[in-house]
Amino acid sequence: MTEGSVREFKMPDVGEGLTEAEILKWYVQPGDTVTDGQVVCEVETAKAAVELPIPYDGVVRELHFPEGTTVDVGTSIIAVAVGGAAAEAPAQEAAPAPAEAEEKKPEGRQPVLVGYGVSTSATRRRPRKVTQTPDPQAAPAAAAIQAEMNGHGPAPAPAPGERPLAKPPVRKLAKDLGVDLATVVPSGPDGVITREDVHAAVASDRAPEQQAAPAAVTPATAPASYDTARETRVPVKGVRKATAAAMVGSAFTAPHVTEFVTVDVTRTMKLVEELKQDKEFAGLRVNPLLLIAKALLVAIRRNPDVNASWDEAAQEIVVKHYVNLGIAAATPRGLIVPNIKDAHAQTLPQLAGSLGELVSTAREGKTSPAAMQGGTVTITNVGVFGVDTGTPILNPGESAILAVGAIKLQPWVHKGKVKPRQVTTLALSFDHRLVDGELGSKVLADLAAVLEQPKRLMTWA
Repeated sequence: MTEGSVREFKMPDVGEGLTEAEILKWYVQPGDTVTDGQVVCEVETAKAAVELPIPYDGVVRELHFPEGTTVDVGTSIIAVAVGGAAAEAPAQEAAPAPAEAEEKKPEGRQPVLVGYGVSTSATRRRPRKVTQTPDPQAAPAAAAIQAEMNGHGPAPAPAPGERPLAKPPVRKLAKDLGVDLATVVPSGPDGVITREDVHAAVASDRAPEQQAAPAAVTPATAPASYDTARETRVPVKGVRKATAAAMVGSAFTAPHVTEFVTVDVTRTMKLVEELKQDKEFAGLRVNPLLLIAKALLVAIRRNPDVNASWDEAAQEIVVKHYVNLGIAAATPRGLIVPNIKDAHAQTLPQLAGSLGELVSTAREGKTSPAAMQGGTVTITNVGVFGVDTGTPILNPGESAILAVGAIKLQPWVHKGKVKPRQVTTLALSFDHRLVDGELGSKVLADLAAVLEQPKRLMTWA
């Protein structure tokens, strides 16, 4: 580590391939001292809220973005003075200019977090997103100046027939913007095309249109005025935006079928009360959802083909030999579906512990993106809201989802007589491309049978 350097901490990929995250809250300010592993901010991806720890010791020099800003993965979000620079930087000192920070950055290997790679060249701060029109002449010049600051002269364009040098994210950006990389002048080291080069090429192509445009144009996308006393508008972003997109995609991709069954769960409710007194479940949360989850796992074991997914690209049905059991959870940031990995292999006490931890983590808003990946089947408990049942939409990539209704005392014919019994209604939605009516009915019938006679857990499991 170079003595007296300034480290730029980049936004990591905290969710297995996510491209951006919103800064929810800063826990530090310029002048604060930070230590390796200290949480400096909380960010929200399209899947969850995540706390980011800093990977080195030092003094905060600058926060590059305010709270509420959405930042691309790989973009520097905070500058930290380490080594001699940390000792020399007073708490009230203003943050260095971008050029100054560039000169102080080490050329050696940088410590990184999972999800963004190691860079051996100086890190350039991505400019904040603004609505100003880029200057088509200034962009190439700025790129050339930056290249010289990094110790590289302006790199020549690749010879005809040679493949332009660019990293995969830059190639994707060029493809999305319709830019031919062969026409872009590189400014990076060794002739590598950067994101700024691509944006400069776009600005250059649009220059004639911008010159012909009127000097003052009223933006067509200006938000319409509304009465704030009568309406509240909430931006759709983060978890809620991702959930909305996933539900629309699922509803219009997988042909949903929903079947219903009303079940006498009186014996299951009695077993719940007995388990609460069992020493093996001491300290664990025991509720009807625990036994319903176990009953569903038993039904899947007896009908394994329901635990599958549809691979459209390969035109294959992928049958899973494991069950990652998803539990839908309502949080202030929207609906999330974390899952219990390998739930099929857990004993009842283990399953109780996993359910309790999953619910507590979700309520605290600390569910990690990894906990919401790879689910195979889901349970949504609408009964906690007093709802009898529903027609749930499949979680993308899964073939079945179970909705559990409210458990109520109702008149029921039991042993030839009408008696008050604990009754609930279950609804199973499934993907009709790979689960036909017979298979779906068998799963629902087995589930109901276990809940009516929970002793079947010992003989069927």
